[in-house]
Amino acid sequence: MEQPLVPFTRPRIIGQEAEYVAAAMCSEQLCGDGAFTRKASELLERDTGVSKALLTTSCTHALEMCALLLREAPGDEVIVPSFTFVSTANAFALHGWRPVFADVREDTLNIDETRIEKLITPRTRAIIVVHYSGVACEMDRILEIGQKHGIRVVEDNAHGLYGKYKGRYLGSLGCLATLSFHHTKNFSSGEGGALLINDGELLERAEIIREKGTNRSRFFRGQVDKYTWVDLGSSYLPSELNAAYLLGQLEARDAIQARRRAIWERYFTAFSKLKMPGIGLPTIPAHCEQAYHLFYLMMPSLKERTEFIQFMLDHRVSAPFHYVPLNTSPMGIHFGGSVGQCPVTESVSDRLVRLPLFHDLREDELGRVIQAVEEYFQRK
Repeated sequence: MEQPLVPFTRPRIIGQEAEYVAAAMCSEQLCGDGAFTRKASELLERDTGVSKALLTTSCTHALEMCALLLREAPGDEVIVPSFTFVSTANAFALHGWRPVFADVREDTLNIDETRIEKLITPRTRAIIVVHYSGVACEMDRILEIGQKHGIRVVEDNAHGLYGKYKGRYLGSLGCLATLSFHHTKNFSSGEGGALLINDGELLERAEIIREKGTNRSRFFRGQVDKYTWVDLGSSYLPSELNAAYLLGQLEARDAIQARRRAIWERYFTAFSKLKMPGIGLPTIPAHCEQAYHLFYLMMPSLKERTEFIQFMLDHRVSAPFHYVPLNTSPMGIHFGGSVGQCPVTESVSDRLVRLPLFHDLREDELGRVIQAVEEYFQRK
């Protein structure tokens, strides 16, 4: 009988998710900003030290809120890494911004801070950093560049909740940050996200944007006697069902992170011992505490990666590649991107492959993944 596939991810209940969802279903409020939304938001604020956490329907929508909050005029430019998910650029482009693509570092695969200033123009209003795989970008230098040029820095922290940079939590460094609770992330509500606000001057408008452009939040706090349409916005609130499930996940954060760390370290220890010419392992700078979101291998070539992915599938292990460069995509080219513009991104995009990493990965499955990788390289 064929062995079952070891999936790339497998969301599972670990704490009180089911009980909380049942309680939400029996409550008198299924729409957003109820008790479970408040508890999850307050937990994030306490843990990370951010001024305010607003749950959203997705990380994409949290990024859209950033675009609305920071936009000054049509044609404003935002610098984004080319090696990222499309939402990082699309959320801004959707609201009139022009994305400008930056290459990434060869070691951490984060935005290359040495290339940012060359991309700044009089229209640049924001720099978006993506903490790839939950490893911090070089935030001291990036924040210094932002301050020097009067440009806001936003953290796309979809991968990095509970990661740290020089002792500070990711998401607490830029003026705004975003989180993802998609089903592939360390903590999941199926679909979901959050906007983290570190600049208090942006809070009131963020609440308005999140509530369809109305001052509804102020109304419920008794600060106005009725609410009305006062700004642009949309419906960015998740339901209490999503928030209830998420709260159960966040309350189990220590167990989830401990298991993910154990799996990551098993991979790193096992593969560090192999003789693998031309194969790269993740790099974690000494001043960074990673979030244990991804474990990847860097293959020598696209051909080698294609062969490796097929070998793993033949051994019933899912090992997908990751991002396609934004600068070479059809929409990226529309916004001025071109082939060769981000050479590191274009290279690593062809060569990176990810291994299964989730808290429900069983020991027998982990052993099968490691064995399959070892067998592949022993053949070479």
